[in-house]
Amino acid sequence: MRACLTIAFGMLACGLTVTQTLAEDKPATVADIVASSKDHTILLTAVKEAGLVDTLKGKGPFTVFAPTDAAFKALGDDTIKKVLEDKDLLKKILLAHVIVGKEAKAADVLKLNGQEVNGFKIDTTDGVKIGEAKVIKADLCAGNGVVHVIDKVLLPK
Repeated sequence: MRACLTIAFGMLACGLTVTQTLAEDKPATVADIVASSKDHTILLTAVKEAGLVDTLKGKGPFTVFAPTDAAFKALGDDTIKKVLEDKDLLKKILLAHVIVGKEAKAADVLKLNGQEVNGFKIDTTDGVKIGEAKVIKADLCAGNGVVHVIDKVLLPK
């Protein structure tokens, strides 16, 4: 299971701004960006396990704060296993990383300083943080939203 989560999150942080899915000649989705990243393999696996792939391929718009594989590994194997076994908890954690109905690019997120998003405070005093997670790569744009890579997993209360 850990390998699956590692594969999922690794795909998101590849640093590519994907604008077209060549095989289908239509704009890439936030799900495609995650799937194409070597640093978001765990995230991809988690999204698949939670049954959220079709949602993230949907109309959107979505803003996704995507934790890297290293962020997931920092949780430890026991925590990852527990989360993967509890589909409701997995969905809750994954959805804490998504703003549905809004495409918030970096400039938009900066305007949210001091506000809460999905229960996590935005702080832009030293870079951009959502909760304890720092944005390490911003504005990976897709046809249905935007992805920002973060260095920690957001764990809702």
